[in-house]
Amino acid sequence: MSLRVVMMGTGTFALPAFQALIASDHDVVGLVTQPDRVGRGHHNHVNEMKEAAIAGGVEVFQPANVNTEESLQQLDKFQADIFVVAAYGQILSSELLDLPRLGAINLHGSLLPKYRGAAPVQFAVLNGETESGVTIFQIEPKLDAGPILGVVKTDIGPKETSGELHDRMAELSAPLTLEVLDGLESGNIEHLKQEPTEVTRAPKIRKEHGAIDWSKRSEELGWHVRGMQPWPMAFTFLHLPEKKSTRILILDIVELSEDETASMQNLQPGETLQVEKRIFVRTGDGAVDILKLQPSGKRPMSAAEFLNGTSVQSGKFGPENL
Repeated sequence: MSLRVVMMGTGTFALPAFQALIASDHDVVGLVTQPDRVGRGHHNHVNEMKEAAIAGGVEVFQPANVNTEESLQQLDKFQADIFVVAAYGQILSSELLDLPRLGAINLHGSLLPKYRGAAPVQFAVLNGETESGVTIFQIEPKLDAGPILGVVKTDIGPKETSGELHDRMAELSAPLTLEVLDGLESGNIEHLKQEPTEVTRAPKIRKEHGAIDWSKRSEELGWHVRGMQPWPMAFTFLHLPEKKSTRILILDIVELSEDETASMQNLQPGETLQVEKRIFVRTGDGAVDILKLQPSGKRPMSAAEFLNGTSVQSGKFGPENL
């Protein structure tokens, strides 16, 4: 016996699980996704979830507010056994959660109860975690607090960005979703309570969070650079004598050895040292080598390419107004 499923998702994290559901024996009767958005130049943003639904013959519902009485009536018409939620973008009311026979489950990009909130993947990288994963839990009115139904774990690569980890975990969530639905359908699935004392938060990342604090440890700066990709990107401003400051995205760095750092002991965090075609920057506990960067308005480039047109000797990285 298959389940009647309504998928609720907008972001690409939801796409592999949605595609797996469409290809499964379950009856996917609807997709609830955010309204179409218009960007610069009046171009419509591509909603890959909507495109997958249309290709799979699944009805699409795009309410501006999913919790209105009108929306609840439309959702009730689906007569769903369960709602599967992933990267949807709206808070769900208790009235909505009560509609399906089996309630609603959520695909969350962390090992709960760690990193409850909007940016779990980024915070795992930002905090230097070596392991993360996907947790599927039963949705309750309290944020990300429901009982755990299934988990899949994965190592975080030493150079893996948030974007790369996000895409890998989205793929891992697909078989886990089918496994959890099978367990709920048969009634043979354990509901594990989250441990309240282990809860950590992962609030929404904002553009200003990309600013680099060079007084941090070199290792932390590496986490920051990877954690801020693909958005908002790690950024800083290059200050050179008698020149206007330049906003620069830092795309890849590596920690320098103690021997390489020795010549920089008298420098302050953020101050630069040009060594042939390399850019060294003093940090809170040592120094880093900038491997790849992107000056404002230009393409990404290696440090050597950047130094062909700019010398960073006697320069300093830091906020716009030093």
